[in-house]
Amino acid sequence: MRDSYIRRSLEPVIKRAVSEFPAVILTGPRQSGKTTLLQSLFHNKCGYVSLDAPDVRAAARNDPRGFLAMYPAPVIFDEVQNAPDLLPYIREKIDARRQEKGQYLLTGSQNLLLTEKVSESLAGRAAVLRLLPLTRREISGEPEKPFPWERSPGSPGKQSPGSKNIWEGFIRGNYPELVADPKRDASLWHASYVQTYLERDVRTLRQVGDLTQFQNFLRAIAARSAQLVSLTDLSRDVGVALNTAKSWLSVLEASFQVIVLRPWYANKGKRLVKTPKVYFTDVGTLCYLTGLKDPGHASSGPMGGHIMETAVVSEVYKTLAHRGEEPNLYFWRTSSGTEVDLVLEAGNHLVPVEIKLSATPRAAFGDSIRVFRNEYPGRALPGYVVHPGEIRLPLGPGVSALPLEEL
Repeated sequence: MRDSYIRRSLEPVIKRAVSEFPAVILTGPRQSGKTTLLQSLFHNKCGYVSLDAPDVRAAARNDPRGFLAMYPAPVIFDEVQNAPDLLPYIREKIDARRQEKGQYLLTGSQNLLLTEKVSESLAGRAAVLRLLPLTRREISGEPEKPFPWERSPGSPGKQSPGSKNIWEGFIRGNYPELVADPKRDASLWHASYVQTYLERDVRTLRQVGDLTQFQNFLRAIAARSAQLVSLTDLSRDVGVALNTAKSWLSVLEASFQVIVLRPWYANKGKRLVKTPKVYFTDVGTLCYLTGLKDPGHASSGPMGGHIMETAVVSEVYKTLAHRGEEPNLYFWRTSSGTEVDLVLEAGNHLVPVEIKLSATPRAAFGDSIRVFRNEYPGRALPGYVVHPGEIRLPLGPGVSALPLEEL
């Protein structure tokens, strides 16, 4: 396991959580590396039980106290959403030894079910963390790499090798199995992943009668990645009711397949009622669902800009989640159409980021960032134009061009 193990940014966060809480719950999509991470860190200290097998699930459901006696703490329970009725009995065990930390390490791939059950059973007793597909900094062996706006002035980030292969990486995506084994057929892997996800998670979370129609919905969302998504238009195009479209989008978000970004407004209530933008968490899943297998076609085709934007937004989102932080990410758009692709809320400050497909940055690329900074003086920090090339240079006051590899 250690030979192909990729170090994750979440490791110090999990270790700290285990030292402070009786239970730690690690959520994230299937195949994001949750089990591998926990076993890598705690295999010498904890037992391990997978609740995926039907007979094991049945044992946990039929006799939870006997099950917990058979597998005493400290223990890792994998895919605990398969036996949610076990959680009240885990609480019983924790309360008997409340001062003992790191008793139960639980993983789960369905946020909707887990959040509800954890709130009922383990409130105040468990830390909840997320592990998503690999970030670029984890792949390059720099899991602690800070963002450019967090670095001291004059210290550019180390450029990772292989920047010419950015688009090949986009096609493959960032799931650990594909990154660890470059010979693995990415298209076959994603086909299997999507099918498994449809059959298992969707049917568990929502009663979906027609999986083919849901798959059409999934591909329609992919075609709109990094764009404003009107659920009214989407439901009409797919041929489902508006409430069904809302429900299915919540399924995708709850199972960590998509990220929903709201527009930035100083008035928080106003953000919730405006049209959002939707991004796929893994850019490889996006490329598969849109039928893109060739890096050249991906970069030069009509989806090129959307793929690049999805890659940047997901990188920032995953990096923050892997620090144990809530990713407060937005986009900004004025009534006249001026738009900043990504606005990061960092404490009381705002970091504006534009994302461009061209590897030759120009001063005009930073115009919308300058408008944003004028709109929020004092709060808006210097902004960045992220691009797929290798050039880092100033684009005028308060704006810098930044290669994706340095993000």
